[in-house]
Amino acid sequence: MTTRLEVPTGAVTGAPAALLRAEGLAVFAAALVAYAALGASWWLFAALILAPDLSMLGYLAGPRAGAFAYNAGHTYVGPALLGALAYGFSAPLAGALALIWTAHIGLDRLLGYGLKYSAGFGHTHLGRLGRN
Repeated sequence: MTTRLEVPTGAVTGAPAALLRAEGLAVFAAALVAYAALGASWWLFAALILAPDLSMLGYLAGPRAGAFAYNAGHTYVGPALLGALAYGFSAPLAGALALIWTAHIGLDRLLGYGLKYSAGFGHTHLGRLGRN
């Protein structure tokens, strides 16, 4: 049995696309300011800023699993929950990790890396990555 993958027919364009990228910049900047205020190690930040991209390993299991894994690692739900736990349990390391994760997502959105569709890595809600 062959499974047909959903191929997105459109993505956000024009002013809304520019606003989503600006939003990514705002989130990235806010996460950096909060990280500086936390006083956490910038070495830790540098070492872990790309860690959420390990979720791309899900593509080894196929495009559907890859999109699911990537999107799970690139939505604000995870870092928001981690940040809430960090605050609730007075755990500054967890707070630092949540801010690094948030900064990563904001930077990705700024650069146009959106959430993935199951049609493949290049199909995102912010448009097609790479050459058309």
